[in-house]
Amino acid sequence: MSKSVITSDKAPAAIGTYSQAIKAGNTVYLSGQIPLDPKTMELVEGFEAQTVQVFENLKSVIEAAGGSFKDVVKLNIFLTDLSHFATVNEVMGRYFQQPYPARAAIGVAALPKGAQVEMDGILVIG
Repeated sequence: MSKSVITSDKAPAAIGTYSQAIKAGNTVYLSGQIPLDPKTMELVEGFEAQTVQVFENLKSVIEAAGGSFKDVVKLNIFLTDLSHFATVNEVMGRYFQQPYPARAAIGVAALPKGAQVEMDGILVIG
C-alpha cells in the first residue's frame, strides 16, 4: 500500500514530530488541528472563533488531500469544557451535511498552546 504525506500551507505548520495528514491507499488520517491562524501561528480568540478556525484548518488539509468534508467518515473533537458542545454542533452544521461522520466528543484537561478545542479525523476518498 502506498503512503504519502499531505501538507497544506493554508493550515498551520506542524509544531512537532508529525505530519498534517497521511494518506494510505484511499484513506487519509488527519492529525489534530488546534485553532492556530496559519499566517501568525497564534491562537484565535473566543470559543466560536476557535471552533471555526479548527474546521478551516481541517478543510485546508482535506482539500490538499483531494477531498472534502463529505469524505470525512470519523471526527474526534477534544474540548477543555464540554459545556461548549452546543456551539461545536452549531458550527459543525455549517461544514457538514447528512450523512454526518461518526464522531466522538471528549473532555480533556488541557490542549496544546492553551487551545479550547482540537479535532482530528479520518476521510476516505473515492
